[in-house]
Amino acid sequence: MCFFFSFLPATFWLVLGYFIMFSSTKVDGNMRAFGRLLAIWVFIIAAFIPMMAAYVTLNDLCPLTALFEGMHSTATQ
Repeated sequence: MCFFFSFLPATFWLVLGYFIMFSSTKVDGNMRAFGRLLAIWVFIIAAFIPMMAAYVTLNDLCPLTALFEGMHSTATQ
């Protein structure tokens, strides 16, 4: 469950990275290098979010799963 919800912030960071990358092509000098470096870091953050969510989901540590199981078990009693 956490893995699928991680696509929302990852998409945000990915769009932000493309915006920074596009904006850095419009400037010259050190600002271009800084923009590209910043965009690379934003892409790394965007990739890191689903990787950590996959870890949480596969190790059964997702708090959303426990929340949904708790709601389901009280409805059947």
